[in-house]
Amino acid sequence: MTQGDSAASPGPLAGLLVADFSRVLAGPYCTMLLADLGAEVIKVESAAGDDTRRWVPPVTDAGVSSYFLAINRNKRSVALDLSRAADLAAARELARRADVLVENFKPGGLAKFGLDYQSAAAANPALIYASISGFGAGGGKDLPGYDLMVQAMSGLMSLTGDPDGPPYRAGISVFDVITGLHTAIGILAALNYRTQTGHGQHVEASLMASALSGMVNQTSAQIAAGVTPWRMGNSHPSLFPYEPLPTADGDLIVTAGNDAQFRKLCQVLGAEYLADEPRFARTGERTANRAQLRALLVQRLAARSAAEWFRELIAAGVPCGPINSVAQGVAFAAEIGLDPIALAGRGNSAVRTIRHPLEFSASPPRYELPPPGLDEHGAEIRQWLTTGAAT
Repeated sequence: MTQGDSAASPGPLAGLLVADFSRVLAGPYCTMLLADLGAEVIKVESAAGDDTRRWVPPVTDAGVSSYFLAINRNKRSVALDLSRAADLAAARELARRADVLVENFKPGGLAKFGLDYQSAAAANPALIYASISGFGAGGGKDLPGYDLMVQAMSGLMSLTGDPDGPPYRAGISVFDVITGLHTAIGILAALNYRTQTGHGQHVEASLMASALSGMVNQTSAQIAAGVTPWRMGNSHPSLFPYEPLPTADGDLIVTAGNDAQFRKLCQVLGAEYLADEPRFARTGERTANRAQLRALLVQRLAARSAAEWFRELIAAGVPCGPINSVAQGVAFAAEIGLDPIALAGRGNSAVRTIRHPLEFSASPPRYELPPPGLDEHGAEIRQWLTTGAAT
């Protein structure tokens, strides 16, 4: 388990100040990734706090939302009521001092406070101002930006579920996460541009644009080939086998993604002749004749358990794996040395979180601060913004 230790390395983004005016998932996930890498992130909340503080269950033993904890470590919290003159002045001063500002208000929603891009950039020309919305600042600016809406309206739900069943949402808010990642990439690119030119800029990301990019081969099928994808259950439109297949005691994911892997699969199953069959010899033929091939593979796989096949197939170089629960997934990551759990903070205040996904040889992620209580750092941040004293 990784223990927070900022003294070992300040992180590759040390020295950057991020004003985080975002809430819920896409923005906070983005800013947490930046904070893990050394940026100083000040989370600006309303008096009621981030919505995810109240998204329960699950909760920890201390009664805190596990959802909020997942995306808010390494930040300091200040509660500001932008309708109050003193708090608005503090918010504007924070924007003036920041290297990066991240917000996910409805497009134009911060203009009445003088915290829109034009106003913030006038006071701080080097500012990287990142806006996250559901559907962009054009014709979709008035649509609320919820991940489930975008899963439906982008077409993802039409791809998810059994062919003859209803559409389903993904098991996570996948486009919030992708948009948070895209926003982090945009911020880093804009920071490099600032290094080259001295100028800040406005970075805009939307869940809808991220969805269309993130559906990769499926959206490409539509715009490049004129094919409208549809639900195929666990099957892949362009590969077979690339799905769960039944064994003697349960399903095993088998992903023979090329001809060489398919031949190895056939060798382990004692059916090498299948790799030479014209119907199955190449990827395209296997996909076209998946029903016939599936029946032949299932017949062979029925001879042993999923665990037995997993050991043999992996040893032979055939990608495959069991269908784990989340608990089993975390345990497997630990078993193979990925050290998936990090303690954010120290001592009794430390919180168990999933560690940052990247590894750095010289400047590893930090886990210095646990996710903050609402306005936990409010007094010191207000003092700093008023007097310039260090936080």
